[in-house]
Amino acid sequence: MIEVKGLTKRYDEKVAVDDLSFTVQPGRVTGFLGPNGAGKTTTMRMILGLDAPTSGVATVSGRRYVDLPRPMRAVGALLDAKAAHPGRTARSHLVCLARSNGLPARRAGEVLERVGLEEVAGKRVGQFSLGMSQRLGIAAALLGDPGILMFDEPVNGLDPEGIRWIRQLMKRLAEEGRTVLVSSHLMSEMALTADHLIVIGRGRLVADTGLEEFIEQSSTRTVLVRTPFADYFARVLTASGAKVLIDDTGALVVSNMDSLEIGRRAAADGVQLAELTPQRTSLEEAFMELTRDSVEYNVTEGAVR
Repeated sequence: MIEVKGLTKRYDEKVAVDDLSFTVQPGRVTGFLGPNGAGKTTTMRMILGLDAPTSGVATVSGRRYVDLPRPMRAVGALLDAKAAHPGRTARSHLVCLARSNGLPARRAGEVLERVGLEEVAGKRVGQFSLGMSQRLGIAAALLGDPGILMFDEPVNGLDPEGIRWIRQLMKRLAEEGRTVLVSSHLMSEMALTADHLIVIGRGRLVADTGLEEFIEQSSTRTVLVRTPFADYFARVLTASGAKVLIDDTGALVVSNMDSLEIGRRAAADGVQLAELTPQRTSLEEAFMELTRDSVEYNVTEGAVR
């Protein structure tokens, strides 16, 4: 697992990460979320020993990354898709990494095939698109067949097929019992991929919870009701203790009463219903609500013309 304890990183007067503690468990995809500037990449760099913490400690499988004798066998990471020499071919880049960690050269071909780059194995990395570079970075992360994988914005530059592929890959890796930590600003993608969420804002922990629990905690339960007798039924529901709003389309947005009870009231009063749909907050809405005070730059609606 990945363990972060009291991690702090200061740059002069700026605190990028502030006494941050969390654990990333194996067997599930953990989404690492936060507004821009929240400290996600800095935290991942400290876990990987690329930045030294001001205080606190981060360990992988109980050891600091810098103390691992063959780190790629324990941890695979993608932080920068362009972190490869542009003059090297994809295969030579991976073979070099393999040799540096005591891995057989054949692993280069195996991971290139797994990420769909076997046909461009001899192409220079400098000629790769961003999407191809992302796949090469993922291949490098998989090179040592590690038990821990960390991805920072892995779907950047990928087309819809590539996004679907990386989503399925992360789920398979977690199902194999590996620890998977992935940061992303695409809430819709995280809603389809993550099992657990770690959310930070201004370098501090905001939430450490399951995906469903995170959305549930931030949700206001409502039911969307459409009926030809909207005004009448709104009065019926209000008299029964519900809170009713009428939206721009003429539909009723009902709170303080579930869909089953609303259906019963409609049947008892002979009210025909065209729609009766429970509404739920999306991950994006829950995230925005929880982190609205942690955004580094707030823009007032209507301020930009």
